[in-house]
Amino acid sequence: MDELEKIRQKRMMELMQKLGGQGEQPKQEVIDHPIKVDASNFDDVLAKHKNVVVDFWAEWCMPCRMIAPIVEQLAKEYAGKVVFAKLNTDENPMIAGRYGITGIPTLIFFKNGRPVDKVVGALPKAELKRWVERNL
Repeated sequence: MDELEKIRQKRMMELMQKLGGQGEQPKQEVIDHPIKVDASNFDDVLAKHKNVVVDFWAEWCMPCRMIAPIVEQLAKEYAGKVVFAKLNTDENPMIAGRYGITGIPTLIFFKNGRPVDKVVGALPKAELKRWVERNL
């Protein structure tokens, strides 16, 4: 009987792998708010999540403050599909330089750790939503 149970479990694992359940997907948490990233966790966040939007901002930037509530709303709306992150460019100039950030706010859409698209400036929610949808 034990032998039969082992075979059944092995077949179940193979079937789950074929269907795309490699084990990491169920463990991944659903994040419904923008997370703070910096030099210590930036690369880890990009590696851990398939779709990440990084909001490059600074405390003194009024357009950045204008879109902050929009970014929070989008994080809730796209929870489970896209992780939204905020990176303060004044505190992390090396990362901002790595991605050529010359104006803020800048939002970069990362897929599988690679930048695929970006928008610069304070855009209305409808525009940002269309941008996210285009990149999903």
